[in-house]
Amino acid sequence: MLLRKSSRVLDSPCSSSSSLVQPQVSRTSSSPSVAQEVAEMGSLPVSGVPDVLDLSSSEDGGGSDSGSDFEDMLWKGGKRDARTPLSRTVAAKRPRKDASRDGESLAERNPEPSNLFEVVRLAKSAMESVVDDWLESYKKNKEAGFLELVNFFIRSCGCKGVVTPEMFRKQQNSEIIQQLTEQFDEDSAEYPLVLTTQPWRKFQAGFCELVTVLVRRCQYNIIYDEFLMDTLISLLTGLSDSQVRAFRHTSTLAAMKLMTALVRVALSVSLHKDNSQRQYEAERSKGPSRRATDKLEALLEKHRELQEQQEEIENMMNAIFKGVFVHRYRDLVPEIRAICIEEMGNWMQSYSASFLTDSYLKYIGWTLHDKQREVRLKCLKALQGLYRSRELAARMELFTSRFKGRMVSMVLDKEPDVGVEAIKLLTLILQNMEEMLTDEDCEAVYPVVYASNRVLAAAAGEFLYKKQFDQDWEAGKEKGRHAGSRDFFRQLLAFFIESELHEHAAYLVDSLWDCAAPLLKDWDGLTHLLLEESPEEGWGDQQENALIEILVSSMRQATEGKPPVGRGPGKKVLSARERKAQEDDREKLTQYLIPQLPQLLAKFSADAEKVALLLAAPRYFNLSLYSSGRLEKYLEQLLAQLREVVEKHTGQEVLEAAARALYVLCNPEFTFYSRVDLARSRLVDTLADKFQQEVSELLQASYLEEDEVYSMAATLKRISILHNAHDLTPWQLSEPCSLLLQRAVDTGEVPKQVVIPTMTCLHFGILWELAHVSGTIPAQKELLALKRKVASFCSLCQSCLTDVDSSVQEQAFVLLSDLLLVFSPQLARGEREALELLVYRPEVALQSQLAGFLMDHVFNHAELVGSDDEDTEGKIERLHQRRNLLAGFCKLIIYNVLELSAASDVFKHYAKFYKDYGDIIKETLSRARQIDRDEWARTLLLSLQQLLTELLLQQGLDAVYGKAFREIRDLARRFSLFFGLHQLQNRQVLVALHKAGIKFAFQEPAPSGSELGPLNLPFLEVLSEFSPRLLRPDKKLL
Repeated sequence: MLLRKSSRVLDSPCSSSSSLVQPQVSRTSSSPSVAQEVAEMGSLPVSGVPDVLDLSSSEDGGGSDSGSDFEDMLWKGGKRDARTPLSRTVAAKRPRKDASRDGESLAERNPEPSNLFEVVRLAKSAMESVVDDWLESYKKNKEAGFLELVNFFIRSCGCKGVVTPEMFRKQQNSEIIQQLTEQFDEDSAEYPLVLTTQPWRKFQAGFCELVTVLVRRCQYNIIYDEFLMDTLISLLTGLSDSQVRAFRHTSTLAAMKLMTALVRVALSVSLHKDNSQRQYEAERSKGPSRRATDKLEALLEKHRELQEQQEEIENMMNAIFKGVFVHRYRDLVPEIRAICIEEMGNWMQSYSASFLTDSYLKYIGWTLHDKQREVRLKCLKALQGLYRSRELAARMELFTSRFKGRMVSMVLDKEPDVGVEAIKLLTLILQNMEEMLTDEDCEAVYPVVYASNRVLAAAAGEFLYKKQFDQDWEAGKEKGRHAGSRDFFRQLLAFFIESELHEHAAYLVDSLWDCAAPLLKDWDGLTHLLLEESPEEGWGDQQENALIEILVSSMRQATEGKPPVGRGPGKKVLSARERKAQEDDREKLTQYLIPQLPQLLAKFSADAEKVALLLAAPRYFNLSLYSSGRLEKYLEQLLAQLREVVEKHTGQEVLEAAARALYVLCNPEFTFYSRVDLARSRLVDTLADKFQQEVSELLQASYLEEDEVYSMAATLKRISILHNAHDLTPWQLSEPCSLLLQRAVDTGEVPKQVVIPTMTCLHFGILWELAHVSGTIPAQKELLALKRKVASFCSLCQSCLTDVDSSVQEQAFVLLSDLLLVFSPQLARGEREALELLVYRPEVALQSQLAGFLMDHVFNHAELVGSDDEDTEGKIERLHQRRNLLAGFCKLIIYNVLELSAASDVFKHYAKFYKDYGDIIKETLSRARQIDRDEWARTLLLSLQQLLTELLLQQGLDAVYGKAFREIRDLARRFSLFFGLHQLQNRQVLVALHKAGIKFAFQEPAPSGSELGPLNLPFLEVLSEFSPRLLRPDKKLL
């Protein structure tokens, strides 16, 4: 007696609402390109392989969603000798064949499901023993055993309904499924397969394992008993058509796992059949005297039996494929589509002779267009398993040519992990079908090595390496010690420079690190290439720059393992083995480069860009080797080169690199600290003496030559940059700098090249003095002296805010913002109560000037647009500078340096400048709301009032009909969004805001002789944007 699906319970959700780009059988086709693909793929010949299954011979018919006639054609053509045809068995009307009646009463007395579901859920027994126990019960009573399995699947769907023996005997499949659907708890969307807790994840694995083990244990006898498999497939096919997602999802998973297990059985039967055929042929080829007739007959009987088994398995797989897969691979639920594609990939790998044909591959090709990330991933991973084998890849030439364009386009998928798998797939195609990828295809992958996502970039790096650099570099060393390195780096530089994809080689090094680290860590070879005087083929300036950047980037990557700035995610926690490898690399590169670094600096000393890169190297050294390895002479050479760099160059970048390198070396923990400190002192002595002399000349002279101005500016710039990283307080530079800045403020005769580094020197001097008093218990005299310096410096910077030169104004604003933040009330919190005397609160005039500067330099349309001659890079740099200025002012508000009401000057530009500063202003709005909700609301109102007042003053009452007034209303609407959540928490604030707004609207009387209402009456329209946020009782009150 078999379960039978006579008709569908409900229309199955399928392709009519699917997001797939695929053929719609029995419907009009979709886009022409896809329809053409379908037509071409459908006409591909299936290779004639002996004993190969062909489950797709009528997939067009199977692809139809009409379910009523499905079973009548499902098993057509499957003949069995001396057995009932499976088609008649599945479609047979009731009454069913009687299974054993011995356990009938037990099954009727216990309609509840047996403990099979609980055994699998608890996962305390080996699955083989669970299946063996079930098989024992099935052999005793087929009906009772089968019902136990059926109810296991029903329970696995999350349904509490039970299939009873009475239902099993008397009802059609559609009636049984309908009754189970009615008993299903549809109030909850959760069922075992979608639960993500650890116990249910184990159950999901156990569910799949049960189906696999069941088929494996039954493969020699029970699966051919005309009852178990036929009835189970019919049940799963019916459930997979249900509109209840839990039924559809669970039964599809079970059916696909069942199909996968049957594919393995079919492969085994096919192999046994081939073996028996060979044995039969070998025996028959013997002479008549040696031929054993009994053996021939036995082999022939065995072959017939295997042939019969193969036909039965073909029918089972045919039923699952056409009854479940063809409908569910385009289901509405992405998880179901993903299951179908994943299992199809397994079939193709397990039994490629049968399934690796274009008739099946086209399903994966169509599903590459799926809109859901999970499904696209399964498609790519399924294809990876196929292209990984050169033998299988050779049979996919036509499929590759049809769908290669889609696979290449998926490199730029909106989901990075899909892009990663697409690149891995193309890498496998490159390895096993290199001729299929054109240069144009490869060039679509190359730019991804500079992607911000590291995993994606590393995958592209591996592809690039396999395509461009994968050679036997060790063989190249036979030509010379560094011949292999030269060839590799020459090719790498050619790609980096000629492709013109990016300016920074650090990103390329990071992308190639996972596959080419041994080559990139050839620091000895790299330095040799840079130092050789007469190379066979000379390096150009651009090549030398790139080569040095590759050298420094590989050092950083080897010792820190962090991706470059802007690329993530990096590996957060390193294992002990990885840390040990990093230390070994640090030791190795230190030994190579300590002797070479002074030579490199000497060779490229005139090139600021190259020197700045090379000066980053000491950060990655194991500096203790200078003393433990008796390499002090190289330290002296390095210090000499550092001094020469500082004295020779005036560029910001190279001087900062020199200051950082000197800072790294000036660690008191090293035994050579005294040498480095002495070299630093001599350098600063030279600069300080020169500065003192030049200051005295400037203060006395009425006019300075251009050379004298340049010399003083260069000296001050060097000192200011060194002062950032090193404490130069002992040289007492503050007093001459103060005199110089005071002279600039009083007379305006000091050039800006001198004023800017002078302000910077004073700023760092104050910070170093603060560091001194913070580390000890300071005397009040010291605190008062420092406070006077702070007040004096702030006064001078305030004067500089009105300077003629905008660069001086910006520098004064930046330094003021930083200093006011450092000496804010936060300074005396915690255990620093002694520093309360140092807290500096800006006067109202200074606050007004800061806000005015913001209006002129940040919220200025002329500044924003820039000049037409300015290039794109210059505009971006200017925007970055303005964002920094705005961020500095907003921090003063957030940290309570400025009154919250001062934020109105920022908030009122939220809508107009949203594109450039929206993120900064939005964060300030959120932080300000956390500080004081009432004051924050008043500030929002003040911003809107100021805008309306300015508008009426400039354009009069007619302005309320113009664009500017609509912009004010739009700003109010944006502000109202901040009141969206927590209505009760915002209730009092909103009521107060409305009262204040109404009062403002009526406070200015109408102009004399005017018939219109109060001057500010249009503000009520602006206020109305907040009204929807009010609670109903408050609306009545207002």
